[in-house]
Amino acid sequence: MANHDLETLARLHALLDLTRGVRDEHDMDAVLEAVAATVAETLGYRAVVVNLYRPAFGDFVVTTVHDYSPEAHQRLLGSAGGWESWEPLLDDRFERRGAHFVPAGEYDWTDDLLSYTPDIEVRADDPDAWHPDDALFVILHHASGHILGILSVDEPISGRRPTDEELDVLVALAEHASLAVQSAQEAAAAARHSRSLDSLLRVSSTLNETLATDAVLHAVADGIARSLGFAKVSIDLPDPASGILVPRSTIGWSPADQARNMPISTDRLGRLLEAQFEVQGCYLLPEAEAMARLPADHRSYVSVNNGQGEVAWNRHWLIVPLRDRQGQITGVIWVDDPIDRLLPSEDSLQVLRVFANQAAASLDSAAHFEEVRFLAEHDPLTGLLNRRAFTRQLGVETARSGRYHRPFALVLLDLDGFKQLNDAHGHLAGDRALTRIGELLVGSIRSSDMAFRIGGDEFALLLPETDEEEVRAAVDRIAAGLERASELRALEASFGVSVFPHDGQEPERLFRAADEAMYSAKRCGERVHFAA
Repeated sequence: MANHDLETLARLHALLDLTRGVRDEHDMDAVLEAVAATVAETLGYRAVVVNLYRPAFGDFVVTTVHDYSPEAHQRLLGSAGGWESWEPLLDDRFERRGAHFVPAGEYDWTDDLLSYTPDIEVRADDPDAWHPDDALFVILHHASGHILGILSVDEPISGRRPTDEELDVLVALAEHASLAVQSAQEAAAAARHSRSLDSLLRVSSTLNETLATDAVLHAVADGIARSLGFAKVSIDLPDPASGILVPRSTIGWSPADQARNMPISTDRLGRLLEAQFEVQGCYLLPEAEAMARLPADHRSYVSVNNGQGEVAWNRHWLIVPLRDRQGQITGVIWVDDPIDRLLPSEDSLQVLRVFANQAAASLDSAAHFEEVRFLAEHDPLTGLLNRRAFTRQLGVETARSGRYHRPFALVLLDLDGFKQLNDAHGHLAGDRALTRIGELLVGSIRSSDMAFRIGGDEFALLLPETDEEEVRAAVDRIAAGLERASELRALEASFGVSVFPHDGQEPERLFRAADEAMYSAKRCGERVHFAA
């Protein structure tokens, strides 16, 4: 084997080795420069240009300009043209042995903004001499057949047009270049997928550390945006009363963007989740298909990261429903504006579905935790906070009011005649009365106040920043409610009140003062008694 052949093989091996180190699209520049340099040095061309196909736009962009003049670099690098600009040059009449050679005079380069004519001598006396207007291209194909790009070579060192044998070598080398580009692109895709899986594992570990719903949703939304490359992610949960989906965690959405979205209910969301749009548990719809399934006046945000190619994102809707163990929709993940402007691959959609499953499972766990905590701190009969919660909250209110020098009132009350009601009508009637008392207390206080059931027929109220007049008004509302409710007319209530800090600055002392005041009210036949 000749030394030249050995050198060529060494360059090809080095080229393929380089593709193994590709981690993302930024590393592609080095691969493409290596492709261009290998072609130039192996075949003896001073200038090589790589036009890479962009699926998001359906065009070719100049990514690499090897050894052209600074003027050529400035003119060509980053320029792009669609298939229509290349079609005349890749006509069958210019095809030679798998390459396309366009002789001078066969194409008018005058108005072609994507071309550059080198300043070399015209040798009219030699028909085989390379002319400045000559052009030589080779299409780079993926192994599956689709186009990866177009390789353009210019200014042969020999100064002569290529022979058939030289074209055969060029085409063969272009096949190796195609393999290098394909390998690099696949390596970048694999690296992206690996990063997304790593991100998924990190998010999963984060979710296992918290049961707070907002923390869970933020971790999932951030993980999707970072690992899958979407500029906008929104996780919506339904409002319990209306079923309208409301954003709970968002990434990349401005208030103006969100204002463009009309509310949508879980029922209407179901119209978008048709089997024909399902991929890996996600639902990918063209905009026209989505809007056709919603009311005619529906408005929605329109993507800005759109492309033009067959596999480009073009105002699509990507929806991932969150479901509970019974299959009911508990929320939805919306993603939009992919950074690469491409439709997501099945691998990406699979990862997105796993993110959604993590979110749904964590929400289910968080809901279960909230339910357990609710039961631990609430009276199961009345739904009011229980004695355990009262003891904790009294301590919290005492510390907070002491820190900010604000008063608050503690009201204790128990029901007179409750035992007689139970004895005369049974425990079921007593339970109904207690439930009604709980409703009455909640309806008689402000949203900042808190009501508790702390014993059989004993209740408590915490009224922040409340003076004596406001306490009396609240007591009067409760007493009036007792009188109006037919099932409660047999009952009366005795109220005892203590005020922080006048009647004590420690929880125990405040409670004792209010308790003594309540029994004083009973003894004296008063409705309400304030601590001395």
